Amino acid sequence: MSSPSDGRTATDPINGDPNGGQSAFADRQNAGQIVETLNEQLALHEPPIAPPAEPRVKLTANTDLKKFYYKPMAMHLSEASEVLDDRIDEFQLLMQSHHQLEDSAFGNAATQATNEIVAVGRIASDTLEGKLNAASLVLETSRRTGAGLRVPLKVESISHEFFPGQIVAVRGMNASGEYFSVNEVLEAPLLPPAASLPSALDDINERLGVSSENTTDPASQVLNILIASGPYTTDSNLSFEPLHALCEKAKNSFADVLILIGPLLDIEHPLLASGDFDIPNDASIKPDKATLTDIFRLLIGAPLTRLAQAHPKITIVVVPSVRDVVNKHVSWPQEPFARKELGLPKQAKMVSNPVTISLNELVVGISAQDILYELRREEVVVGKPKESSVLARLPRHLIQQRHFSPLFPPVDRTMLPKTGTEQGLATGMPLDVSYLKLGEWLDVRPDMLITPSALSPFAKVCCCPLFSMICCSDKVITLIILGGLIRWSKAS
Repeated sequence: MSSPSDGRTATDPINGDPNGGQSAFADRQNAGQIVETLNEQLALHEPPIAPPAEPRVKLTANTDLKKFYYKPMAMHLSEASEVLDDRIDEFQLLMQSHHQLEDSAFGNAATQATNEIVAVGRIASDTLEGKLNAASLVLETSRRTGAGLRVPLKVESISHEFFPGQIVAVRGMNASGEYFSVNEVLEAPLLPPAASLPSALDDINERLGVSSENTTDPASQVLNILIASGPYTTDSNLSFEPLHALCEKAKNSFADVLILIGPLLDIEHPLLASGDFDIPNDASIKPDKATLTDIFRLLIGAPLTRLAQAHPKITIVVVPSVRDVVNKHVSWPQEPFARKELGLPKQAKMVSNPVTISLNELVVGISAQDILYELRREEVVVGKPKESSVLARLPRHLIQQRHFSPLFPPVDRTMLPKTGTEQGLATGMPLDVSYLKLGEWLDVRPDMLITPSALSPFAKVCCCPLFSMICCSDKVITLIILGGLIRWSKAS
């Protein structure tokens, strides 16, 4: 970082062009236009003309945030292997209970036998290099069920989708002792849907001002939720124009909730990565002692504080990313930001990455990691896929595996999209395997899953027998919740 000087360059990296030129963000076409909508049959109500007197949303963290304050970069191989084994063993108990199987039905896939068994393990590849394919599939067993051995899988007779790290229960036999021939992949049990007590719904209706007298006026039941993911500035400067525009939108529409998903101060930003930018002029910062925390406080904390002052009843949810330079947790899962240190207002609620929260009765799962892109790259489809749409199929993997990041190991960062930094190397997903369990869905499946992605933006109602949920993947989206139904809009 460099301190401000009297002589400015032609382009100020903080404020853009000092001569009045416009940045690429200001020149964007069709700003604010709605380009895609889910459930467009639901009426779109006008925003209120005045802010609410009290917050209309009660935020509850369904994740134990204290568990995320662990010491990063202190992983022991023994702990990591136990976590990976436990996930296989726990999955076997789930499959046994769901399919009502006897203990004798399960066996070691690596042991030669002529009788059919059910084997549970983790999908892996027989080579460290190259992409997983049907010929390289192996099943990795736990130490309890198969001494941790790996056995090749023959899957010519089935249709299924596989990816590294996927926990599966397969029915078949190992007659030759050289490979396990799969006849069937057993369906995994799904977590139950979220539910609310009638008394809790009554409290929510009272908070929203809903009563039997005004049920004909659906506008009183509408919640307005804005969701955005970083980065929040263009690669050419650190003016954070998109963040300012988002805050203006939240203020003018009197949004009930604003969810900001990291990265906020992005380590992959070319200027931040090189350190070649001017420090903003501020009396509270000494140029020779400035830190990136000071930069965050001025460039991100300040506009959020102004939003909170203009709209005091808003709830701001801030989710970190492994690309955030001011979060000391460099690996996933991540602890929340430090609110006071970063100069964020009291309306800003710091949560972990990943996290499951409740907004009134709506259960929302959020992860800042681009797991959908990585799954898209690593997935191998054998036979005819059960779901032809890849964008509908990818979220199903998370739902069926009950985990925000079921892929293991993560994709090599050299295989990820290039960044704008000098080396062009993506951060990827530094994973602390010892705390992988913090990414699990424990009790219920979310009503809505939000995971930003480099894939094309989408919102899907992911349907399986007896269940449905909404998965959103986008940069900026708007949610309108009306009487338990959700209207999703993506703006340019």
